[in-house]
Amino acid sequence: MAKTISFTAPDLLRMEIEASSETGYYDNKSEFLRDATRTLLAARKDLRIAIASELYKKEKISLGRAVEIADVNYDEMKKLLVERGIKIRRGSRTVEEMKKRAKSIGA
Repeated sequence: MAKTISFTAPDLLRMEIEASSETGYYDNKSEFLRDATRTLLAARKDLRIAIASELYKKEKISLGRAVEIADVNYDEMKKLLVERGIKIRRGSRTVEEMKKRAKSIGA
């Protein structure tokens, strides 16, 4: 599900974003910003690892998803999490969490 994000940009950056769809390279500003974000994340492994770690710490993603985002193997992700002082979760802690996970798998 896509959600709208808004942010404040300096005038020059705002003009560049607005002009992106007029160049013919992108259909709209959203497409340009998605591509720019993907390009940045592809180039910055440190940023991908930091984002994956933060999302995992906040329990928004599983270890498997953190591995995908960070583009590392399971052992490396576990090591990176431990280095950041983030406890590795093992399975569901409550019945509600187990039901929530089961529901998300079936979705």
